[in-house]
Amino acid sequence: MLDLLNDLLWSKVLIVVLIGLGLWFTIGSRFVQFRYFGRMFRILGANQAFARDKYGHLSSFQALMLSVAGRVGGGNIAGVAVAITLGGPGAIFWMWVIGLIGMATSYFECTLAQAYKQAEADGTYRGGPAHYIARGMGAKWKWLAAVYSVLLLVTFGFGFNALQSYSVATSVNDAFGIPVLASGIALAVIVAGIVFGGVRRIASVAEFLVPIMAVGYIAIAVIVIGMNLEAVPAVLALIVKSAFGLEPAIGGGIGAAILMGVKRGLFSNEAGLGSAPNVAAVAYVPHPASQGIVQAFSVFIDTLIICSCTAFIVLLGNVYQPGMATEMGGVALTQASLAGIVGEWGRVFVSVALMLFGFTTMVYNYYLGENSLSYFTGDNRGVLVIYRVLVIALCGWGATTDLGTAFAFADVTMGLLALANLFALVMLFKTGLRLMNDYDRQIDAGITEPVFDASRFADLDIDSKAWKLEPADAEQASKLRNASS
Repeated sequence: MLDLLNDLLWSKVLIVVLIGLGLWFTIGSRFVQFRYFGRMFRILGANQAFARDKYGHLSSFQALMLSVAGRVGGGNIAGVAVAITLGGPGAIFWMWVIGLIGMATSYFECTLAQAYKQAEADGTYRGGPAHYIARGMGAKWKWLAAVYSVLLLVTFGFGFNALQSYSVATSVNDAFGIPVLASGIALAVIVAGIVFGGVRRIASVAEFLVPIMAVGYIAIAVIVIGMNLEAVPAVLALIVKSAFGLEPAIGGGIGAAILMGVKRGLFSNEAGLGSAPNVAAVAYVPHPASQGIVQAFSVFIDTLIICSCTAFIVLLGNVYQPGMATEMGGVALTQASLAGIVGEWGRVFVSVALMLFGFTTMVYNYYLGENSLSYFTGDNRGVLVIYRVLVIALCGWGATTDLGTAFAFADVTMGLLALANLFALVMLFKTGLRLMNDYDRQIDAGITEPVFDASRFADLDIDSKAWKLEPADAEQASKLRNASS
C-alpha cells in the first residue's frame, strides 16, 4: 500500500503539479529567478552591512547555509548516480531544467515565509508554511496549518532524522570500519550539543560546515574535470542528446531520462515541499523578497552545482558506460568512478562527503521538527526538551536499524506535506506578487537595498514587530533611499 501511494504521489501527481506550478510561478513573476540572479550574490554581501550581530539576529547567509544543509544530502551523491543508471545521462539535463524552474517556486515560498514570520523575545524569528497558511489564508484554514505542522514533525523531525542517522553510520562503517553502534552514540552526543544550543547554534554549525563540505566536493569535481578536460564537451553533448532520445539508453530511453531527471531534481532541491521556508524565515533582512531571491540561489547550489558535480564524476569515469547495463549504482557507482580517476582514496572521500552531507541534514531536520512543534506549543520549554531528547535517542537508535517501512511512510507524509504547501502557494500567489512588485518598484526607483514597510500591507495580518529595523540599520536604509532620490 505504501509503495502504491508513493508511486501515485511522486511518479504522477507531484511531478505534474510541481512542474506545472513552477512554470506558472516562473512566467507569472516574469522569470524572477533569472531577472535577479546577479542580485543573489549582491544581497548576501549588502546585508552584511546590517548590524545584526550586536542585536542577536541571524543573517541572510546563515539562513542560506541552513537551507543548503537540508537540500544537500545523500541524494546529491547516491540519487544522481541512480538517476543516471536508470534514466541515462539525459536525466541530468532534465534535472537541470527542474532546478531552474524550482528556483521560482522556492522564491515565492520563502518570500511568503519571510513576510509572515513572527518575532520572538530573544531576537530570533519563526515562520514557514504553517504561519503563512494560518495568517495569510485566514482563520478558516488554520486546520490546514495544523495538519501541515504535524506532517512536518513526523516526516523530518522523526522519520528522515532516523534515515540520515542510518546513512551516516553505515557510511562511516564502510569507510573506516567503525561499528554502527559506536557511530550512533557519537552522533547522539554531537547532535545533543548542537540542538540544546537552539537555532543560533544550529545556524552557526551550518554556517561553518556547509561551505567546507560544499567547497570540498566542488573542488574534487573541478579536479576530475581538469584531469579530463578534453572529454567534457563530449559528456555535455551526451547529456543533451540523451535527454531527447538521440543516444542509446537503458530503461526506457527519453521517457526514463525525463522521469528520473525530474524526480531527482524535485527530491534533491525540495522546492515546493515547504521545508526550506521554515529556515528562510529566521533571517533578519530588510525585505521579504531579499531572502526569497537568496533561497532561490540555494536551489541553484543544490541542483545545478552539487548534483552536477556527481554527474561529471560518474560520466567522466570509466565505470559507467552509456547504453550498457551495470549492476553498480548509487554511492558505490560514485565511489568507483572517483576511485578510477584519482585513486582509491576517492572511495573514502565520497564516504566522508556522504557523512557530512547526512550530518548537516540531520541538524536541519531537527530544526524543522522544532519549528512545527512551536506552532502548537509556543515557547513551552518542557515540550521542547522532550522533543530534543526523543530526537537524540532516535539518532542513536536509528544508526543501528534499517527502518525501510518507516521511511516509505515518511515519503508518503512528505508527499502530502508538499500538496498542502503547494495549495497554499496557489492561494497566496497574488500576495507573493504584491511583495515582489514592491521590491521591483524600489529597485526601479534606484534604491539599492529595498526596505519592507509593513504598514503598506496592513491587510495581510503581518507581524509588524518582525519588520522593525534596528536603529543603525534604519539609519543605513534611510541613507540609501536618500542617495537614490
